[in-house]
Amino acid sequence: MKALKYSEVCLIPNYSECFSRADCDTRVALFGEKFRLPIIPANMKSVIDMRLSKWMSDHNYFYIMHRFDNTLKDIVTQMNEENWENISVSMGVKLKDKKDIVALAKYKQRIDYITIDIAHGHCERMKMAIDCVKKYMPSTKIIAGNVSTPSAVRDLAVWGADIVKVGIGQGSPCTTKDKTGFTMPMFSCTTWCSNIFKDDESTEPIPIISDGGVKCTGDIAKAMAAGATMVMAGGIFAACIDSPAVLSTVNNVPHKAYFGSASAENKGHNNNIEGKLTNIASNGMTYESKLNEIRQDIQSSISYSGGESLSCFKKVSYHEVNG
Repeated sequence: MKALKYSEVCLIPNYSECFSRADCDTRVALFGEKFRLPIIPANMKSVIDMRLSKWMSDHNYFYIMHRFDNTLKDIVTQMNEENWENISVSMGVKLKDKKDIVALAKYKQRIDYITIDIAHGHCERMKMAIDCVKKYMPSTKIIAGNVSTPSAVRDLAVWGADIVKVGIGQGSPCTTKDKTGFTMPMFSCTTWCSNIFKDDESTEPIPIISDGGVKCTGDIAKAMAAGATMVMAGGIFAACIDSPAVLSTVNNVPHKAYFGSASAENKGHNNNIEGKLTNIASNGMTYESKLNEIRQDIQSSISYSGGESLSCFKKVSYHEVNG
């Protein structure tokens, strides 16, 4: 079976009884909470920062603060001191990350969601990190990734992940596919990884975040039709005028410097690099206006899907096209 990118599929409209697209509900449910959209800005330095994370928390959007500007302990402590509505942060799998978890638990600091975020998440160190969070902060919901196979999703779920993030080598600033040969086109990756819960009834279904390859709002709809609960995107947010990406001018056009977590720009050195800096044209929009545009686009997608909420994407079929 051919592995498909988002650009290689088109969704097929269903009969709709929806009277107005504005009536379509874009909210996504996670563990008894409802967030305004199923989109998450990528937890990268050029995409999101503490200021934007706080704004998203205040306005009931799901976010994940990245782990690169400060220690996990300091980030979580600040969020608790400021009494953030939702505390959603990232950690790695090194000893320092685990020590921060132990310290935060000791001082009873709240973390609602923690993303254990590494390039190849199907590994022993991921299992150890999940064990650590489960032991010291059992009420915290764990997002684990990234992986790209059904067996990896099943293992992370069995290890204790509450949500699994799928996608390897498909983000525009990522060079993993060129440097290592390993990747999986995102439409097929999302489909195969979400189908594990249909094919293996012994594993309790958990939400899937599809991460990478999103170039437009239509790709969000395609990811959800493929089985994603939520979708992570980087470039469409890095291009916003109030993103932390550095602004420059290229041929008299405003651009933003967008780079991945495994790039030299993020790491500060040139060892084990699997990312690059890409200058992308600024979209001239704020985060708020971009999220509002995405909401309206997803409402339109829902109406084409034949329903009035995100659940309608489960009933959508697709055609293969030339990407």
